[in-house]
Amino acid sequence: MRDVAIVAFAQSPCRRSTDEVSEVELLMPVLHDVLERTGLAAGEIGFTCSGSSDYLAGRAFSFTMALDGVGAWPPIPESHVEMDGAWALYEAWVKLLTGEADTALVYSYGKSSPGDVRSVLTRQLDPYYAAPLWPDSVALAALQARALLDAGITDEAELAGIAARNRTAARGNPYAQVTAVETAPDQGPYVVSPLRRHDCPPVGDGAAAVVLAAGDTARRLCERPAWIRGMDHRIEAPALGVRDLTDSPSTRLAAERAGVFTAPVDTAELHAPFTSQEVVLRRALRLDAPDCATVVNPSGGPLAANPVMAAGLIRLGEAAARIQRGDATRALAHATSGPCLQQNLVAVLEGE
Repeated sequence: MRDVAIVAFAQSPCRRSTDEVSEVELLMPVLHDVLERTGLAAGEIGFTCSGSSDYLAGRAFSFTMALDGVGAWPPIPESHVEMDGAWALYEAWVKLLTGEADTALVYSYGKSSPGDVRSVLTRQLDPYYAAPLWPDSVALAALQARALLDAGITDEAELAGIAARNRTAARGNPYAQVTAVETAPDQGPYVVSPLRRHDCPPVGDGAAAVVLAAGDTARRLCERPAWIRGMDHRIEAPALGVRDLTDSPSTRLAAERAGVFTAPVDTAELHAPFTSQEVVLRRALRLDAPDCATVVNPSGGPLAANPVMAAGLIRLGEAAARIQRGDATRALAHATSGPCLQQNLVAVLEGE
């Protein structure tokens, strides 16, 4: 199979509210930016794939509005996933591997600000047993955090330290929404015990896009492509009661299939919206060893900016950008979907 690389990445600043623009108006500058970075015109893209959520948009087939903005006439090869854009990137990657296209445009976007995103995300749950109880995303993450604390795997001070490290790193990221921890580890009210405000992601709106290219096309479009050496995604049981919430076997298996453990990684961009979830992911990805030199979430991660449906694609883009700048040689990118790290995607990126 052919080598495929991320050759360009662009994103919008993540903002608490973007009432003045529609989803399409939020996305269009990002699409123009990512294409300008490659010098490609829209008509030169071989395949287009997007990720978004009708629940966030409040209408069915909302992605068709964005597709009109991309330019779907004359008809183009196009697809859409009702998931984070990281899974759209996976579909595009497979398309290029099979030789059906040489370039692909992948984009995703989400506006969480118009409604109560915690209530919206309850619709991900089993409609018969879980959803009628209305456990929102923060309450479910708190169940996972409590399991970690009760097992002695972490404590509230460590969780606060994770928040401080991520948001301090975000000060160098012009697209981040939050760059400071406002309270000490043992201060401030709980959002849902044991999670305090700094343990939870901000609510914000944002968009992201990447361009993929294969082989010599990638080398022509980018001085230092970020080659995708492996990528895999796995899912766990939807019923939380049959899972060990202190572990993430799906992340571990996806990492094994992607080839993460064959060599050290310089950088890891983890899609951990809650501090407790970073603890779980670090253990599953073997990043918790005292001698591990991997830099985790140098962008600040989703604790600094968490546009739903785009945050996972941003992790892949941020990892690729570090390789393209020469800040890393081998990077790991992770994306998640569903409650308590239910579904996980892991990719390995390398520079030449």
